[in-house]
Amino acid sequence: MSQKITTLRHFLIIKKMRTAKRATFAEIADYLERESVFHDYDFNISKRTFQRDLDEIESIYGVYIKYDFSGKFYFIEEEFEQEIGDRFFEAFDVYNALKVNEQNKQHIYLEKRQTKGTEHLYGLLHAIKNLLQIAFTYQKYYTDYPEQRTVHPLALKEYKNRWYLFAKDVYDNRVKVYALDRISHLEISKISFQKDADFNLGKIMKHSFGIVMPNSETPEKVVLSFTPLQGKYIQSLPLHDTQKILIDNNKELRICLNIYLTQDFKMEILSMGESVKVLKPEWFAEEVKESYRRALDK
Repeated sequence: MSQKITTLRHFLIIKKMRTAKRATFAEIADYLERESVFHDYDFNISKRTFQRDLDEIESIYGVYIKYDFSGKFYFIEEEFEQEIGDRFFEAFDVYNALKVNEQNKQHIYLEKRQTKGTEHLYGLLHAIKNLLQIAFTYQKYYTDYPEQRTVHPLALKEYKNRWYLFAKDVYDNRVKVYALDRISHLEISKISFQKDADFNLGKIMKHSFGIVMPNSETPEKVVLSFTPLQGKYIQSLPLHDTQKILIDNNKELRICLNIYLTQDFKMEILSMGESVKVLKPEWFAEEVKESYRRALDK
């Protein structure tokens, strides 16, 4: 049996378990038989081969499919928080479409872009978990020459399909943000460091938009009004975790956010043009207006 068929069967088993939540071996075998006809491959397996598949799925993909002896069914044992689990399976679906189904290449058009620095994720996560000092070369967009940095890595954060490292700079003892796609020559040392007991990126960034650190003592209440069409996008992909709907009718979607008004958030509002109106706070509405005035002047 070819490795391609085995890999496809792994994907089908995982897909079945994700959608069904729980299934008996007979139900899984029936599903594989139907998929055999659809894909024109033979995915039919014995119970012994199925158990070997489960071991390989756990080893290769980190997906744990367990058996409930009392209910006599199989289920996926949740090893992740929901947010992480959703992203894991999202990446899994993309991998399945791009890697396994080679015939889909002519039907899928990927956005051309440079590397996002994800090759550093594993090494950085290792350094963060083990409190190891790291060094790397960093190239800012607004400087001509790269700089050498030695830092204490603290956390990783994703924003707009890019990854960022939050780390304390050894030189000035300040927490800074580094884009992974601008990091090169990463070196993980054996020098350990002490992490501040009160450092909690989730808590620090709870009311932040993007990757900019808080710029004031307290977040502000922001009220935005969107056109009905834009409102549908805002509901399907909320701007922020604090988003609450105030009005939703055929004239507008009005929401309230509790965030720090950073440059990242301002750029997000400006990108929506005439489909959004800032209602509160007034000073921020004036700042957005002034940005449009300067743009028109150019």
